[in-house]
Amino acid sequence: MKLLLVEDDEMVGESLQKGLKAEGYSVDWAMKAEDASFALETNSYDIMLLDLGLPDYSGLVLLRVVRQKHNQIPTIILTAKDSIQDRVEGLDAGSDDYLVKPFSLDELLARLRALLRRKRGSAEPLLEYNGLILNPKTFEATLHHQTFKLSTKEFAILMALVETPGAPLSKAQLEEKLYGWDDSNQSNTIEVFIHSLRKKLGQGWIKNIRGLGYFIPKDTPKGLH
Repeated sequence: MKLLLVEDDEMVGESLQKGLKAEGYSVDWAMKAEDASFALETNSYDIMLLDLGLPDYSGLVLLRVVRQKHNQIPTIILTAKDSIQDRVEGLDAGSDDYLVKPFSLDELLARLRALLRRKRGSAEPLLEYNGLILNPKTFEATLHHQTFKLSTKEFAILMALVETPGAPLSKAQLEEKLYGWDDSNQSNTIEVFIHSLRKKLGQGWIKNIRGLGYFIPKDTPKGLH
């Protein structure tokens, strides 16, 4: 999952980016509203984490402009402003959730998982497709009563493919899910992760079309290997 963090406090931003990356999220970090606006226009994100007190203009203004452009990116406001009026203004501006600083990383992670479930239209913490069950909290995949522990990158790739069954995702699209602006990666890392997932789940689960990308078939793959 790829997040856009909009936070002007360097200490807070570095801490959040480090903590979220350790949990498997790819995080782009913008310190100004203008930078965040440009990022939203040129990249695809699953969730935006938005501070309100930005140096160029308010996070609320940014959020209103984003919604006026019909960008419905799920958004969690992260702010020290904790009055009822502040919360009402944030939610009315188009925020999906509101978290008051200081907060624990565990609480933020729980809210992220909840927001992702709502985005998928499911109240359940697990994602299931054709007998394959994914647990975003533990980064585990269960198939035919066998559970596999996945790396954060493997899980992100598998989640992206499960969310778009039958539709090929290119190597560039998958890399966008995995890496932020400041991440370095080798050109063959996607192939390495795909190879590992096929070994765990079976060759039938992840197909590829040359020149288009990788996909999970709409029909249930047969067997584990």
